[in-house]
Amino acid sequence: MGITRNALTEDAALRAIVEGVEAETGERFFASLVRHLAAALAVQYSFVSELSADRKRFRTLAVWGRGTFLDNFEIPVAGTPCESVLCGEMSHHGANLQALFPEDKGLADWNAESYCGVPLIDSKGVVVGHLAIIHDEPMPDGPRGIAIMRIFAARARAEIERKRAEDALRASETKLSRVIDSAMDAIVTFDAHRRIELWNGAAEKIFGVLARDAVGQPLDRFVTVGFRKALEPLVQGVERGSSSSPFLWAPGGLAARRSDGGEFPVEATLSHVVVVGKTLFTLILRDIDERRRSEEELSRLYRQNEYLQEEIRGVHNFEEIIGRSRALSETMRKVQLVAATDSSVLILGETGTGKELIARAVHSGSKRKDKPLIKVNCAAIPSGLIESELFGHEKGAFTGATERRIGRFQLAHRGSIFLDEIGELPLGAQSKLLRVLQERALERVGGSETIEVDVRVIVATNRDLSAAIEEGSFRQDLFYRLNVFPVTVPPLRERIEDIPLLANYFVARYAAKIGRKITRVPAPAMERLLAYAWPGNVRELENVIERAVILSTGPDLEIAPETLAAPHVSTERRVRDEAAPPQIDSAGSSADGETLESVERSHILSVLEQTGWRIDGSDGAARILDLNPSTLRSRMKKLGIRRSTRDRS
Repeated sequence: MGITRNALTEDAALRAIVEGVEAETGERFFASLVRHLAAALAVQYSFVSELSADRKRFRTLAVWGRGTFLDNFEIPVAGTPCESVLCGEMSHHGANLQALFPEDKGLADWNAESYCGVPLIDSKGVVVGHLAIIHDEPMPDGPRGIAIMRIFAARARAEIERKRAEDALRASETKLSRVIDSAMDAIVTFDAHRRIELWNGAAEKIFGVLARDAVGQPLDRFVTVGFRKALEPLVQGVERGSSSSPFLWAPGGLAARRSDGGEFPVEATLSHVVVVGKTLFTLILRDIDERRRSEEELSRLYRQNEYLQEEIRGVHNFEEIIGRSRALSETMRKVQLVAATDSSVLILGETGTGKELIARAVHSGSKRKDKPLIKVNCAAIPSGLIESELFGHEKGAFTGATERRIGRFQLAHRGSIFLDEIGELPLGAQSKLLRVLQERALERVGGSETIEVDVRVIVATNRDLSAAIEEGSFRQDLFYRLNVFPVTVPPLRERIEDIPLLANYFVARYAAKIGRKITRVPAPAMERLLAYAWPGNVRELENVIERAVILSTGPDLEIAPETLAAPHVSTERRVRDEAAPPQIDSAGSSADGETLESVERSHILSVLEQTGWRIDGSDGAARILDLNPSTLRSRMKKLGIRRSTRDRS
């Protein structure tokens, strides 16, 4: 690095740190990061910190000093060389550190002479901590050290966010455990051999048996013969795989047995879940009123846990909005303006531009950030089930409705709901959605009870909703309700300067994931990336980079010329060409092969021919193009793509 004579080269330093931390998470990640960072940059001290909630103190998560791990510490920010870093600025002091910061008495203990630090900034632009190195000799080459540290600052920030998400999940699970234990209904969990594994407080009271005496015992001692005969086919059906529903009603008119042998009538529900490959069943024994209250709370908390787990996986994948182009900066400025409000947000943009990331940024910057962000893909749910998914349904509301279901809006209460591909929502569901937005209340399908909901609505679409209104497929009054604050996500062709940043980000991500040692993107490869039109936007770029990483065997990223055949086309040229779109099939092509539309046709045709014109399924073209099958068919129709007779033979 040039920090000292013993420092590694920049590429070698990067490789050393990546190889040292790529498989680590949590506390082990932070420890591994500071140790390898100090070794790679040949400095005495390295540490990573988390900023306190009041932003006046910081606490270290791992400290490496003079060849060993040191105890973590917490100190005030003011008066330290870290103060400017924790305000969002990168900082480098090459010498005379103690003289520059006389108030920081701890510097003398480390014999500190020089310092370099970078902030950890989350997706909302808020500093959450910092990464710093300190040396007992001058550190003249700060900019190169900062460059390396910035790369791993994003990884450290993501790990802090993952840790916070895990804490939220743990708190939710604790709350769930307390709900189960405090429920007025008896809740009994047992395995496929009917051995009891969970016995809550209400079960202790109803059956007169303490949990310590019931767990591990056969369930049969607490149920009558008739109850056992009713349970057996349900349990066996799940074990055989003939029952796919996670919740089943046990028949009424059943009786359970207390510890003294007395029998009493019960109404019961049976559910099952697979935990680490083991099927567990849960019985809830209750009267009808208590059954409803308990079932709703348990179901809501279980599903909120699932969404929290999805958020952890999203953070662990280090998804973030990358770029500094003027177009993207303007979009993020609008996100910051609207995030703090409760206004509805309409996110517009082409497929693959990252509309969901923008939705997450809006939610994360709002006062609802500690509540779930419930995501719904309107195009992925069958039209006959969309109202049930959004608003819930009562038992018996339609064929197959064997239980009351809580809808996504109720799950998002006091949080946010993200309705992706809102343009695909059926007209009937649009009408009900409009009522929910107007009255902030809903009714389940088949129900008459009005349920109040407090939900912030974020929607996204790649369709022209104005055209859909003219066609009669989208309600004008709903559009006005949703279009309170539109945010347009720019396509990749309008943020060309972000392509190098994105490409290097994806190279680092997939190289670490796959195990490749790729250190740079050669100029010819980068030129091809910059010249390409990117009809599939960032998603297509990510797929191209992942494929290139797999195919690259050396330290350079290899992108074959034929992979990206068409050059970038200006927006004006694309609009002019789209005014008269040519009609083609698999046997022909556009007269002007340089237009963006022809590039998209060629790309879709290539994938269709590769899959034998199969659209659906795991090997279908929609899966390869990362599109919903209905969206792909719509694009094919618009582009005039149809299979020729020769292709069918």
